[in-house]
Amino acid sequence: MKNTPKHTVQGLPGGETSPASGLQSALSETLERLTGLVEQRQDELLALASKLIAFRTPAPPARNTEEAQAFVASYLEERGFSVDRWDVYPGDPNVVGVLKGTEPDRFRSLIVNGHIDVAEVSEDEPWDQDPFAPAVRDGRLIGRGASDMKGGLAGALFAIGLLHEAGIRLPGDVTFQSVIGEEVGEAGTLQCCRRGYTADFAVVVDTSDLHIQGQGGVITGWVTVRSARTHHDATRKRMIHAGGGLHGASAIEKMMKVIAGLQELERHWAVMKSYPGFEPGTNTINPAVIEGGRHAAFIADECRLWITVHFYPDETYEGVAREIEEHLQRVAAADPWLRENPLEFRWGGTSMIEDRGEVFPSLEVDPDHEAVRLLQRSHEGALGVPAVVDVSPTVTDGGWFADAGIPAAIYGPGDLQNAHAVNESVSVRQLVDYTKVMLRFIYEWGHTPKE
Repeated sequence: MKNTPKHTVQGLPGGETSPASGLQSALSETLERLTGLVEQRQDELLALASKLIAFRTPAPPARNTEEAQAFVASYLEERGFSVDRWDVYPGDPNVVGVLKGTEPDRFRSLIVNGHIDVAEVSEDEPWDQDPFAPAVRDGRLIGRGASDMKGGLAGALFAIGLLHEAGIRLPGDVTFQSVIGEEVGEAGTLQCCRRGYTADFAVVVDTSDLHIQGQGGVITGWVTVRSARTHHDATRKRMIHAGGGLHGASAIEKMMKVIAGLQELERHWAVMKSYPGFEPGTNTINPAVIEGGRHAAFIADECRLWITVHFYPDETYEGVAREIEEHLQRVAAADPWLRENPLEFRWGGTSMIEDRGEVFPSLEVDPDHEAVRLLQRSHEGALGVPAVVDVSPTVTDGGWFADAGIPAAIYGPGDLQNAHAVNESVSVRQLVDYTKVMLRFIYEWGHTPKE
């Protein structure tokens, strides 16, 4: 690496360099040669990214990633990885490739993670071309997933391919995860963690504009107001007027109190909570969908509210859900009818498609972690500019690594202005630069001794 100081052994006369400095020099020469190949062979990189984009993997509708994942699995197998492939849902398999290091007990291991699904495409979107027929124009690769995030997958795969071509076997293990379902909260990454895949560090190659990022989290939830009895609408006058004598209520009207309570809590959070890099009030509670009532001739006996909650990197989804429940229980305790008809809560879910719920845990990046520092140096060494460490305004699968106790960071090409957009694109220059950085980082982290 250009900016890495020479290693010295204490006690050698005159600050004489140790044998490690010779190794470091050899590593630097190898990296310079390989990163030069990225520049020379960028047409091959673009062809790989275009190949991935051409697979039609929008979610929703999902259940369409088998062909794309077969291509990724074959790419990894041809480069020496042992591949594990399993269906998370029929038609949507995860692919995990593991390349064992030559000295895995002594050197650091890495997970490279990305999702193969892309945002949905509506029929009425005014694309200049077929979203899955990628093209390069004005220095940009255009196509659905170019920015989010098949560009990131392609760059990481290409870097791995160059290392393989050079006959380089890293001392540390490398695990490559191509997962499904990120766009619809299906957490293919969570399935990888539950399957036992772990490492000393994970890089999520999702959209970050080449910033090294953490993120807040998201959890969805359902709050239900339910009456123990159902009433004809003609009985309403007995519920709402003095002397009516009927202890009943409309679940829809009682939900109005719940929504007011959520607004009160959201304002409280905006004042009392903050996190560096986020604008005040980023932690929101969105009443997204409301469903209730059965017929115009009935008093509504049930009302369901679907909420989306954004929270900060230093919070957990369990803790945030608990705060909301406790606050709404206090709101309900002040209402005579709600006291006798308790609120019901259902949090999260495994799929926005299957059960209308999702969880994205938060991710805090430790800027002093040795892998984060190395990623910064890899960025600076390859591109000659300082790396930016900050927070993403959106969410990725990165939080699942934090939830599993695996240090991680988000680092990928593309920007959020292009993600999910009509004529989605990524800068060719940025894609090439990103591939250079990832090549350096994978190489050097795999040569980093364990303490």
